[in-house]
Amino acid sequence: MGVNEGLPVVVIGAGPVGLAAAAELAERGLEPLVLEAGPTAATSVLEWGHVRLFSPWGWLTDPAAERLLAGAGWTVPDPQAYPTGAEWAAGYLAPLAAALGERVRAGVRVVGVTRRGRDRVVDAGRETEPLVVHTDAGERIPARAVIDASGTWTSPNPLGGDGLPATGEAAAGDRVQAAIPNLADPVERARFGGGHVAVVGSGHSALTALAGLAGLAREVQGTRVSWLLRRSGFGQVFGGGEADQLPARGALGSRAAEAVDAGLVTPVFGFRTERVDPVAEGRLRLVADDGREVDDVDEVLVLTGFRPDLSWLSEVRTELDPALQAPVRLAPLIDPNAHSCGTVYPHGAAELAHPEPGFYMAGMKSYGRAPTFLARTGYEQVRSIADALAGDHEAAARVELVLNETGVCGGAGLFDSDESIAETETGSGCCGSAVPASVPSSAGAVSSAGAVSSA
Repeated sequence: MGVNEGLPVVVIGAGPVGLAAAAELAERGLEPLVLEAGPTAATSVLEWGHVRLFSPWGWLTDPAAERLLAGAGWTVPDPQAYPTGAEWAAGYLAPLAAALGERVRAGVRVVGVTRRGRDRVVDAGRETEPLVVHTDAGERIPARAVIDASGTWTSPNPLGGDGLPATGEAAAGDRVQAAIPNLADPVERARFGGGHVAVVGSGHSALTALAGLAGLAREVQGTRVSWLLRRSGFGQVFGGGEADQLPARGALGSRAAEAVDAGLVTPVFGFRTERVDPVAEGRLRLVADDGREVDDVDEVLVLTGFRPDLSWLSEVRTELDPALQAPVRLAPLIDPNAHSCGTVYPHGAAELAHPEPGFYMAGMKSYGRAPTFLARTGYEQVRSIADALAGDHEAAARVELVLNETGVCGGAGLFDSDESIAETETGSGCCGSAVPASVPSSAGAVSSAGAVSSA
């Protein structure tokens, strides 16, 4: 038996990618131990359970997990159907956690990862001593390897345009929130209907919220929606429409574009929030860094993406890109400032490893601050990592990842300058002409297609 081979591989996070990692490891004869901070597996997914994914069921299950579930009599969902987050959890993630049994422990918060008896400065023993996972209950769990699949859901980006909370943001309380409202819920519907809602952000979550609020504005008199974009123009924010190889994702942008064209959503360009001021009758005023104001706001939805929580990794040797906070070998493949065509090159254990032997990041956390992570990406990541830990380095290096293209250039389109907007709107780049601000609806697309494709 090799060094530390009798110890488990600790997987942090029981979301889709963490559970897939456990299934992949178990299939190779490695013993996984999944630690989940929430009260149950898929806790984060359940928090946005009302949102419908734009990825169909066929994209949302891991092959090794499917094989494990087959032995438990699992019914395979329709691969062409689009589940909500709650349906994904109930129909796949909860049964997968049950099939893994005692290998999944909920209610266990990880507060640190170390090398036994060594802080990060010490070189000696890093190849032979086990990693140790520290929990908030005072446990120290030795591990032969650690896969951090804890995600980013609990670390949303703040309202402030400079990456820190805007002045007055915390004092505004729950009137500034980083979640897509559930407008099918009567309480949420009453909260947002008839008021002035400011939506901040330009990704799929923001588009989902805008499409839903536009529908509410049609039905509830007095509902106003302001869309605050940090960029100087639309560019390719609406996506590829019918050119998107995921039809529901293309339809999402089309619905948002139609809401703008119908006057149900008012865009405000180049608005980087610096301050939140309370005004009369409990409303808010948002003030940009250039002095412009958006006044009489009742609710603010901050849908500007997420960032990784790195605070509990201070004693392991990580190697992260200074901008994205993603593994340095992965960062160039996903950089939204340069990444083209909505594709991601195949990547696996080699790109997700760190200088700390046996430590990997996978899932949404591996993307750092980059957007648009798909579950299928995470499943292939942990398949490769499991092969590497099992000693099959040839299989680990043989990474195959086929993702449906968005139909637009420039990745997430995080362009701020007028020159960049002009370039994308004239169609330069690898994908041909960009989609105009007004896009026809995709035929056959799911009308309530959501923004989230994994958690």
